[in-house]
Amino acid sequence: MDRLAVLKNCSFGSQVAEDEIQFLENYFVQTDQWNRIVSGKIDIVRGEKGAGKSALYLLLGKNEDRLFDESVVMVSGENPRGATVFKDLMSDPPTSEQEFVVLWKIYLLTVVAHELQQLGIQGGEMRSVYVALEEQKLLEPRLNLAGLLRSAQILARRLLSSARFETGLELAPGTGMPSGIIGRISLQEPSGDLARDGISSLDGMFSKVNSALKQAGYSVWILLDRLDVAFAESHDLEANAIRALIRVYNDFRSLDNISLKIFLREDIWKRITAKGLREASHITRFEVMRWTPEMLKNLIMRRILSNDVIIEAYGVDRDSVLKSAEEQDKLFARIFPAQVEQGPQKATTFNWMVNRCADGTGSTAPRELIHLLNCIREEEIRRLERGGSLPPGEQLFDRSVFKAALPTVSETRLNTYLYAEYPANRSYLEKLEGLKAEQTPESLAGVWGVTIDEANARAQDLVGVGFFEQRGTKSQPSYWVPFLYRDALKLVQGRAED
Repeated sequence: MDRLAVLKNCSFGSQVAEDEIQFLENYFVQTDQWNRIVSGKIDIVRGEKGAGKSALYLLLGKNEDRLFDESVVMVSGENPRGATVFKDLMSDPPTSEQEFVVLWKIYLLTVVAHELQQLGIQGGEMRSVYVALEEQKLLEPRLNLAGLLRSAQILARRLLSSARFETGLELAPGTGMPSGIIGRISLQEPSGDLARDGISSLDGMFSKVNSALKQAGYSVWILLDRLDVAFAESHDLEANAIRALIRVYNDFRSLDNISLKIFLREDIWKRITAKGLREASHITRFEVMRWTPEMLKNLIMRRILSNDVIIEAYGVDRDSVLKSAEEQDKLFARIFPAQVEQGPQKATTFNWMVNRCADGTGSTAPRELIHLLNCIREEEIRRLERGGSLPPGEQLFDRSVFKAALPTVSETRLNTYLYAEYPANRSYLEKLEGLKAEQTPESLAGVWGVTIDEANARAQDLVGVGFFEQRGTKSQPSYWVPFLYRDALKLVQGRAED
């Protein structure tokens, strides 16, 4: 086979799910996890950055027709690609968690109502919901999520500013209407007279929607993803938004035909719950995405076997290989060298790849592994184009290209994750450039120009985001940088002197 031609004509896909939505199904395996999500048994999917949450979200979207045939209507509360719906909130954010709760409910109610109106669902008291939203100019013929969010925020603020929670329901000056009511929408449950006049609370409207869905034989799933992108510039805003969303999720528990499906980063979840989130104890329908080495190898082989040129070159049957872990191991051994670094105590190539892509928590995300695979391919193409000798045997990759591929993965992870999402840590990380990969509190204090206690506190923050792995003992800790970040910061093997 012409190995250079094979390499040039194959692709292992993008490490970012949003960039390869049309190919995702080629790589995907229907695990028990997926089956529980698509059957509606899971509401909240959590996972580290790059673990594949967005891939599941996008695949649900690709199964929209199938789910509709099963009487499930899917609506998305966020743009799957491009600018996030919530970007404008950064300049004028809700001032409290309570405002966020009201905003979420108005926004989600309108998104659902728009979809049901398009489907022609009019049963029960659904018409009264449409009228109430139309009067507030929320239910427009053409849905624009960003515009809807702005309108929902304006209404949320009007409702809250007119409310008088401390004195009960009273008439608002100038309008003659009870406080906390705008048009036909109320924050609190209205009295009998007000209800007869067509006024309903937000929760009451959701109950009406739920009843109409039940009568029509449908359920609605509201999908929310990319929350890490939506509120990336402010951890405080992010915390308010997600804490409020969890409160709304719990309020929906009494609605049999309306479900929130939330895809959330695990580090964000931990950061928010670390400060206490009582509502989290009521959440049972969740899944935390974890990748075992066996799953990661299967992921690599699915990417490789999505290429007809490789299937033809190695004379294998895609389905037969993917049905057998043993056959996958055999094909992997034909394509890759046995080891990157040779020696009886050295790791196999697959373990080397997994370890080099692991962060300080010991987790390897598919995103980094796919990125490494693509970089290895690019390095091998360049090596052969320069006149390098063919790899031994049937191998597609020479062992020399693996280490050459790692710096790009390292720099991308450092810049797009740690620097982009934790900018307060950047100056501390940059001061480590060129130093030893293992540091002590004393050495960090000297590098950063802070006290030992301050250095320990900062190092613990970096443990939390996966930059450091804590080693040693509780009284004498050391902080070890995983291989994933070493090339980007030009770190060298060894332990710093105190």
